[in-house]
Amino acid sequence: MSEIKNLNPQCVWKNFYALTQVPRPSGHLEKIQQFLLDFAKQAGVEAFKDAGDNIVMRKPASAGMENRKGIILQAHMDMVPQKTPESTHNFETDPIQPWIDGEWVKAKGTTLGADNGLGVAAIMAIMEDKTLKHGPINALITADEETGMFGANALPEGELEGDILLNLDSEHWGKFVIGSAGGIDITATLDYQEADTDPEDAAVRVTLKGLRGGHSGLEIHEGRGNANKLMVRFVREAIEETEARLASWQGGNMRNAIPFKAEVVLTLPKENIPALKELVADWLEDFQDEYKQIETGIEMTVEEVPTPQKEVPVEIQDNLVNAIYGCHDGVIRMIPSYPTVVETSSNLAIINIGEGKASLKILARSSREDMKDYIVKTLESCFNMAGMKVVTSGSYGGWDPNPDSEILHLLLKEYKELFGKDGIIQVDHAGLECSVILGKYPHLDVVSLGPTMKSPHTTTERALIETVAPFWELLKKTLADVPVK
Repeated sequence: MSEIKNLNPQCVWKNFYALTQVPRPSGHLEKIQQFLLDFAKQAGVEAFKDAGDNIVMRKPASAGMENRKGIILQAHMDMVPQKTPESTHNFETDPIQPWIDGEWVKAKGTTLGADNGLGVAAIMAIMEDKTLKHGPINALITADEETGMFGANALPEGELEGDILLNLDSEHWGKFVIGSAGGIDITATLDYQEADTDPEDAAVRVTLKGLRGGHSGLEIHEGRGNANKLMVRFVREAIEETEARLASWQGGNMRNAIPFKAEVVLTLPKENIPALKELVADWLEDFQDEYKQIETGIEMTVEEVPTPQKEVPVEIQDNLVNAIYGCHDGVIRMIPSYPTVVETSSNLAIINIGEGKASLKILARSSREDMKDYIVKTLESCFNMAGMKVVTSGSYGGWDPNPDSEILHLLLKEYKELFGKDGIIQVDHAGLECSVILGKYPHLDVVSLGPTMKSPHTTTERALIETVAPFWELLKKTLADVPVK
């Protein structure tokens, strides 16, 4: 595992390896915050934790560069905690186990945390390198980006010093992001009085798993299976054909990840269990055929379990199933002026039903505020018809592209000089903290870039080794060539 410390450039990879050894799942950042403060002290740069639990570092300009525009380097410290079903990893206490698989760095049984650990590692490398030429640098390492951009939203105004913001949270080397979608969290809830289960009924647990999952912004357009949306198709037919009743439902665990697993407990007459098992087999065959070009590992299993004493009342059950069935999931529209980029989407991320409570969580995204409002009202209408209470939270606006950006054109120039090819300008559907930071520092000139990563937010997350060295070279050259104020 420690072999990644020796990859090129060693200054970045050794810091990334150090980050993998410090637990940093969203919501549990005390250890990584202290690690970063200790690192800054050892590197001899000013650092502090601000009111938003972000870590801010400041490095003065190198000799002769004091008149250059100030740069703010930005990344987020938290990582998405996903693990394989067989993994015993505890994200709050255990280090990540990175390893080299050919041209990729991966993690054993968990997310890797290259999103956004490689960005943080590059910032650390810049902060500790005494040989670099650069103007004044601020580093902003934000808290809890993955769960709602809480650190960026709580960023104090007037804290950052600089003219340019380089966000290091993009996943495609050679592409320079100048715009991104806004987003909003939608939560639908319902409290209900549980019904008694027929004591003569049996119970089964049906599990759908093995889907690819993925990032609900970057990969929503690929048509990957959503475990909750697939499961509801089976559940509805099980209710209609086998007299099944819903006792509980758990599906998904991250608001910004496409759910790869869902599990329901159903009660039904004992004599109908064979028919339900046949139904499971039929739906598995259908799902495998529908997704044969996209999903290769779909599994659907059924096992008999002890019969619960309580279940969801029939009328509540039917309303919930109809709402889940009718809830929009996936792409709604592409950007008319950028027809290869998603404009508006929603992801039915998390379902928890049982013990008298139902909760559904959706992350909706759009680069247009009016379309974001449209998808919110669409989903709200769906859930209201099921008698559910709907609340929204964590809203953030989109980042409007600025194709005339001075720092963008410098990056494109440096990229062409270093690598002999043109960089690609891109607008992302994934949400970036740039829009939130621009709301507080509207004067900033902003671009996002980073090395290549695949499948963030999943256990197959991986970083392409060969892209980290050129990413580092471009950062260094850009810092040295930043224009004067």
